[in-house]
Amino acid sequence: MPRMNYYAYGGLDRAAALRQREEWLEHTLMEPETRLVPIWRNRNLVAEGDEPKPVLLEPEAARALMDGKRHTALLGVRDGITYVALDVSDLDEEEAQRRIATAGPRANFVDLRAVGPLMVREEGSLLAYARGLMYWHLRHRFCGLCGHPTLAKKAGHVLKCSNPDCATEHFPRTDPAVIMLVEHEGKALLGRSPRFAEGMYSTLAGFVEPGESLEEAVAREVEEETGVKISDVRYHSSQPWPFPSSIMLGFYATAETTDITIDTEELADAQWFTKAEMRDFDGVSRRLPRPDSIARRLIEDWLAEDA
Repeated sequence: MPRMNYYAYGGLDRAAALRQREEWLEHTLMEPETRLVPIWRNRNLVAEGDEPKPVLLEPEAARALMDGKRHTALLGVRDGITYVALDVSDLDEEEAQRRIATAGPRANFVDLRAVGPLMVREEGSLLAYARGLMYWHLRHRFCGLCGHPTLAKKAGHVLKCSNPDCATEHFPRTDPAVIMLVEHEGKALLGRSPRFAEGMYSTLAGFVEPGESLEEAVAREVEEETGVKISDVRYHSSQPWPFPSSIMLGFYATAETTDITIDTEELADAQWFTKAEMRDFDGVSRRLPRPDSIARRLIEDWLAEDA
């Protein structure tokens, strides 16, 4: 197996065959081998302490959170344990925390990006999966064709329109985005978005448009944002990025031109940096992207090529 990107390779059997049994999930929620993965408004439940760990609730402990028709979805099975996402976003924050305290653990709902890099990779992957699936649930409560409420089917992996004249089935969606390190004669092209943390430079990225190949998207995004033309697009790796619902597809590419003309709506700055310059970023005036991102992985692997 290749070196893992964060939030990937969770080791779950996603148990697609079990999803076909409509009553299976409801029964499984009561089984002692099941663990509930709570989500509150796109935040994951993480135990307090020096080493962040996901809080996975046994069915009995989760009863305080299970009243009503809350969204649940099968995540998968690993080592005999069945993992199910449970969304409690209908509660206000104070009530959600009170019920969690009733369930036993000392924990808080936190943004996964704040703690993911500190977790065991499989644990971070599980939380990212639960976050992404519940985000989709919350945004597809009504049919996009006729407006009627949707009903969860196939263990939470299909949302079906409740209008019998429509009955459209909606499936989880992931938005493909390309992210690329462009190189030229020992230098790499990094950009700075106005939305970035102070001093951060990263690889360029953008969403794939309808009717467009991945290679075309790489070339288009680079030229649109910086005016640089590229060739030799090479796949590197991918990363689920449920912030909120993307799959990042990483590439390297070679620049055919080097003059930079930035799109000021997308970038505040873009520059060519040598490896020595990038290794010397001080974290204040300039810094690399966050350690759990595929952007950081693309940069680190490129820096290591001649190490």
